[in-house]
Amino acid sequence: MSRNSWVFVIILVILVFSLWVLIPIDSTRLGRTGIQYGLDLKGGVRLLYKADLSSVEKGQEKSTLNDVIAIVANRVNPLGVTEPNIEIWGTDQIVVELPMPPGGISDVQMERIGRTALLEFREFVQTFDDQGNVTEEKWIPATGTYNGETKILNSSLFKNNTEVRIDSVGNIYLYFEWNEEGAVLFKEITTRLLQKPIGIFEGSGEDALPLLGDDGKPIAPIVQAILSDNGDITGLSRNEATELSKQLNAGRIPVPLELVGEQIRNPSLGSDFIELSVRAGMIGIAAVMIFLIVYYRVPGVIAAFSLAFYGTLTLAIFKLIPVTMTLAGIGGFVLSMGMAIDANVLIFERMKEELLIKTTVSSAMESGFARAWSAIWDSNVTTIIACVVLYWVGDVTPFGGAVKGFALTLGIGVIVSMFTAVLASHTMLKMVVRTDLSKQPELFKPYTGRKLA
Repeated sequence: MSRNSWVFVIILVILVFSLWVLIPIDSTRLGRTGIQYGLDLKGGVRLLYKADLSSVEKGQEKSTLNDVIAIVANRVNPLGVTEPNIEIWGTDQIVVELPMPPGGISDVQMERIGRTALLEFREFVQTFDDQGNVTEEKWIPATGTYNGETKILNSSLFKNNTEVRIDSVGNIYLYFEWNEEGAVLFKEITTRLLQKPIGIFEGSGEDALPLLGDDGKPIAPIVQAILSDNGDITGLSRNEATELSKQLNAGRIPVPLELVGEQIRNPSLGSDFIELSVRAGMIGIAAVMIFLIVYYRVPGVIAAFSLAFYGTLTLAIFKLIPVTMTLAGIGGFVLSMGMAIDANVLIFERMKEELLIKTTVSSAMESGFARAWSAIWDSNVTTIIACVVLYWVGDVTPFGGAVKGFALTLGIGVIVSMFTAVLASHTMLKMVVRTDLSKQPELFKPYTGRKLA
């Protein structure tokens, strides 16, 4: 097989994979179920949390609540594309409005949003009477000495880079690293507890509960070696490990939050908006494809396939990330689709100019791509730079979620459009010009009523 044939096979494999991911829309693929829609399109859930500010200094209440909002936002919106609404309500309450994920949001997920996300390491102790009988068994905080002070070992000493990993046999574990203080304490404690269990609890004090594994049992591994800089937690399910990692990396909420209310929020744009948008989009895409085929003929057929490939691949990527589709996100996607079409138009117009000076179809194609590439590259790179700036600016604007969503969907779309318009279209055109169709230059020239000399 030639190089072009191999590239075409790869394109078809990517297309089939994208269709498998995307169809049906509500299917579960690679851990992702359906496409996530935003509050404006599908509505969601409104959660009300009450903050316990009893331990906060007078006058610092609002500042503390703002810190809580920032951490909750990082937990529910790590990529900046979920577009939740989070705001202070009254003097001690926070409202969190989240898009409804496919399959709904569970009670456990709603409760975990407000957890302090503190893991405390504990050791098992027994108390004996004079006859050697056990009178009491309990888990107590594991402590060590740092700079002459006794400290409790907990996840506040983690670096904010925990991640879910999978070992060679498929076991899932949560990997973490200690800061300098944590490394000193962890080494002392694992030395003391060698060949003994070390328990992992969520929370602190009397309210702490054992962290449960995938089998529903408390996680309390046996210390097999002296450790210091890092460690891992096994026994968690993938979802549990991922959720816990997000919370730990987002930071610890400074005050306790209690979920005191929840209700369903209706979509702000109406329940039929998605259906109407899909219908309008299908009509628009069909009209563009018909125009490309009628006006550009053979290259137009290739451009129509390239456009369909672009849309399928982009939506599959949106589903896998996942990107929450809102009105702003759809705007970015539509704009990137326009740029994908524009790239093909630039190439075909360059080909037309070459054909008008009596070159062969093959040389016109290569020259057209070469001459159009600089314009395509410049326009797409400047757009990607603008997307990066918009994504960064989204962190400091009141409508940061909408700005980030637009920037991300546009950026992804532009990158995919460069792949489909240049690589896919170029490869298919090179294959076509090697057929007998290349003997009819009129089929590769836009329909203008003007005959080739």
